[in-house]
Amino acid sequence: MSAKQVAGGHKAAINNDSVPQESKEHSKKVFNEMDESDEGSEEVPQVDKDDNSKNENNVIGGHKATLSNPRVGEEAKEHSRQVLQEHGVDV
Repeated sequence: MSAKQVAGGHKAAINNDSVPQESKEHSKKVFNEMDESDEGSEEVPQVDKDDNSKNENNVIGGHKATLSNPRVGEEAKEHSRQVLQEHGVDV
Protein backbone atom coordinates (compact mmCIF):
# COMPACT_ATOMS: atom_id res chain seq x y z
CA MET A 1 0.00 0.00 0.00
CA SER A 2 1.43 3.39 -0.93
CA ALA A 3 1.91 6.27 1.48
CA LYS A 4 -0.79 8.20 -0.37
CA GLN A 5 -3.28 5.38 0.20
CA VAL A 6 -2.41 5.21 3.90
CA ALA A 7 -2.77 8.99 4.22
CA GLY A 8 -6.12 8.82 2.42
CA GLY A 9 -7.36 6.18 4.83
CA HIS A 10 -6.41 8.29 7.82
CA LYS A 11 -8.05 11.38 6.31
CA ALA A 12 -11.22 9.36 5.74
CA ALA A 13 -11.19 8.08 9.32
CA ILE A 14 -10.77 11.61 10.68
CA ASN A 15 -13.83 12.81 8.75
CA ASN A 16 -16.05 9.76 9.29
CA ASP A 17 -18.74 10.30 11.95
CA SER A 18 -18.97 6.57 12.71
CA VAL A 19 -15.29 6.31 13.70
CA PRO A 20 -14.67 6.50 17.48
CA GLN A 21 -12.94 9.64 18.78
CA GLU A 22 -9.94 7.63 20.00
CA SER A 23 -9.38 6.28 16.48
CA LYS A 24 -9.76 9.74 14.98
CA GLU A 25 -7.09 11.06 17.34
CA HIS A 26 -4.76 8.22 16.37
CA SER A 27 -5.34 8.92 12.67
CA LYS A 28 -4.66 12.64 13.19
CA LYS A 29 -1.39 11.81 14.94
CA VAL A 30 -0.26 9.37 12.24
CA PHE A 31 -1.35 11.69 9.43
CA ASN A 32 0.55 14.65 10.94
CA GLU A 33 3.67 12.51 11.40
CA MET A 34 3.45 11.37 7.78
CA ASP A 35 3.01 14.94 6.61
CA GLU A 36 6.07 16.13 8.57
CA SER A 37 8.30 13.30 7.34
CA ASP A 38 7.26 13.79 3.70
CA GLU A 39 7.90 17.55 3.51
CA GLY A 40 10.33 18.29 0.72
CA SER A 41 10.50 14.72 -0.50
CA GLU A 42 8.98 13.37 -3.64
CA GLU A 43 7.43 9.92 -3.48
CA VAL A 44 8.93 7.48 -5.96
CA PRO A 45 6.53 4.70 -6.88
CA GLN A 46 7.79 1.22 -6.15
CA VAL A 47 7.03 -1.12 -9.04
CA ASP A 48 7.39 -4.78 -8.31
CA LYS A 49 8.13 -7.00 -11.31
CA ASP A 50 5.26 -9.32 -10.36
CA ASP A 51 2.83 -6.39 -10.16
CA ASN A 52 3.97 -5.17 -13.56
CA SER A 53 3.43 -8.55 -15.22
CA LYS A 54 0.09 -8.92 -13.44
CA ASN A 55 -0.96 -5.53 -14.79
CA GLU A 56 0.21 -6.52 -18.26
CA ASN A 57 -1.92 -9.67 -18.06
CA ASN A 58 -4.92 -7.56 -17.05
CA VAL A 59 -4.34 -5.26 -20.02
CA ILE A 60 -4.11 -8.21 -22.39
CA GLY A 61 -7.28 -9.72 -20.92
CA GLY A 62 -9.12 -6.44 -21.32
CA HIS A 63 -8.14 -6.15 -24.97
CA LYS A 64 -9.20 -9.76 -25.60
CA ALA A 65 -12.56 -8.96 -24.03
CA THR A 66 -12.87 -5.92 -26.28
CA LEU A 67 -12.54 -8.12 -29.35
CA SER A 68 -15.34 -10.42 -28.26
CA ASN A 69 -17.72 -7.68 -27.10
CA PRO A 70 -20.43 -7.02 -29.72
CA ARG A 71 -21.09 -3.53 -28.27
CA VAL A 72 -17.58 -2.29 -29.06
CA GLY A 73 -16.95 -0.38 -32.28
CA GLU A 74 -14.62 -1.56 -35.00
CA GLU A 75 -12.11 1.23 -34.35
CA ALA A 76 -11.70 0.14 -30.72
CA LYS A 77 -11.40 -3.49 -31.79
CA GLU A 78 -8.65 -2.57 -34.25
CA HIS A 79 -6.77 -0.74 -31.51
CA SER A 80 -7.06 -3.82 -29.28
CA ARG A 81 -5.76 -6.04 -32.08
CA GLN A 82 -2.71 -3.77 -32.44
CA VAL A 83 -2.01 -3.79 -28.70
CA LEU A 84 -2.33 -7.57 -28.54
CA GLN A 85 0.03 -7.99 -31.49
CA GLU A 86 2.55 -5.67 -29.79
CA HIS A 87 2.40 -7.96 -26.75
CA GLY A 88 2.95 -11.04 -28.90
CA VAL A 89 -0.60 -12.36 -28.60
CA ASP A 90 -2.06 -14.00 -31.70
CA VAL A 91 -5.43 -12.61 -32.75
